[in-house]
Amino acid sequence: MSTLIVLLPPRDPAVPSQEWQLPEMPFLLLDKSGHTMRAGQASLALLPRASSTVLMVAARDLLMMAATVPALKGPRLRQALPNVVEDHLIQDPQTCHIAIDAQPLADGRRLLAIIDRGWFRFIHEGFVAAGHRNLRAVPVTSCLPRPDAEAAPVDALSEAMSEAHADIGNAAATGAASEAGSTGDAATTADETSARSTSHGPIVAALLGEAVQTAPAVLLGDVPQEAPSPRVELAIARGRIGEGLAVPASAVDATLAALSGDAPLTVYMLTAVPGSEPHAKPIAAPGQPDAQPLTFDTLAQRALQCRFDLCQFEFVSQPWRLDRATLRRLRAPIALVAAAALVAIVGANVQWLMLARERDTLNSQMTEALLNAFPKTTVVLDAPGQMSRQLQQLRVAAGELSPEDFLSLADGLARSLGPLPVNGLAALDYQNHRLDVTFKPQVKVDPDFTQRLARNGLSGAVDSNTGKWTIRSGQ
Repeated sequence: MSTLIVLLPPRDPAVPSQEWQLPEMPFLLLDKSGHTMRAGQASLALLPRASSTVLMVAARDLLMMAATVPALKGPRLRQALPNVVEDHLIQDPQTCHIAIDAQPLADGRRLLAIIDRGWFRFIHEGFVAAGHRNLRAVPVTSCLPRPDAEAAPVDALSEAMSEAHADIGNAAATGAASEAGSTGDAATTADETSARSTSHGPIVAALLGEAVQTAPAVLLGDVPQEAPSPRVELAIARGRIGEGLAVPASAVDATLAALSGDAPLTVYMLTAVPGSEPHAKPIAAPGQPDAQPLTFDTLAQRALQCRFDLCQFEFVSQPWRLDRATLRRLRAPIALVAAAALVAIVGANVQWLMLARERDTLNSQMTEALLNAFPKTTVVLDAPGQMSRQLQQLRVAAGELSPEDFLSLADGLARSLGPLPVNGLAALDYQNHRLDVTFKPQVKVDPDFTQRLARNGLSGAVDSNTGKWTIRSGQ
């Protein structure tokens, strides 16, 4: 059973939904033993097929938080979730897909992951249409390595994260403004965020490469514009809570310092990314010389271990469900099977008609032969049986012995005794055209007795309980 692991790009909010496109994405194809079969980058249509597909969703596209969830299931739970998270969202919660982690937190709250439903449906339908039926989506922050010192309760982390979401958004907005030359403002906002945040546990940050600008270019006339500084995709994990943002490369240090505060910070840099995707170019973050390498293979292996599947409710994977794309691919095999079944049915009926016609011809010939031989026959029900009975009556009327008569059976028995003594017979009983022979107890019938009976036109069988032989005509 092979597994395909794909790292998804983040959604650019400046691009309208009708212009969404997926660029070439890095992937890793593993066999059933977990060994790498193939790695590289490819567009959605050229990704290799596998038994199951795991999608690593970008941290920027997800809002992860802990909340108290009512004890509901199925459609009722799906209807209640927007009311649970509406105070934490800017957009309409009805336009968001909300997934729940199956493993509850220590205080009974549940971990929620919120993503734009239109974007997630665009990704899900795109992969399903490309032939990837068994889909699973996991947050990329859940795939980051966890430090050994991680012992802080997740509940405290989630509470701190809920309080800091607004500040993180301000820091991201300020970082975006610093692309035009306001890098100092990003550091100032990050310092304010750090002052309001408290240290609750170790933090893991990963630099996932350069962020790609996919928004359409804005025509600004002939005014020369300063080239924007590159932005870095940053994924941050606080226990099981994760977040992501894109910050200028020059503001990475200030952003990490503001988000971590006094908490222990571990920084990783994504390396060994298959291919040369622009969004995965490694960027040396200033002031982060101690960033540990995080290979794409390690990130993919941890994605396999992640149990938080975002494909829930209407996005649950249903490999057995036939959609339009599958029906289009199966159109030729289905037509071939239907044609073969039609040919088989027509051929069977044609053969049955031919055999039925041959049967009627044979019956007509046997009836004609019976009526020609015995013209006084008025009713013909079983031509072969009636012919045999009429011939037997003619033999009796002519004085001929029938093979089933006592004399014929006794004569054949006498010629078949061979080494058996004649005075070894204890009794002979004739009834229903068969001869029952009983030998004396001291007589042992040799195995060749049945063969001698067959040579004389008789057949014999012995009753193992009584030792009595039954002799019949072999004709």
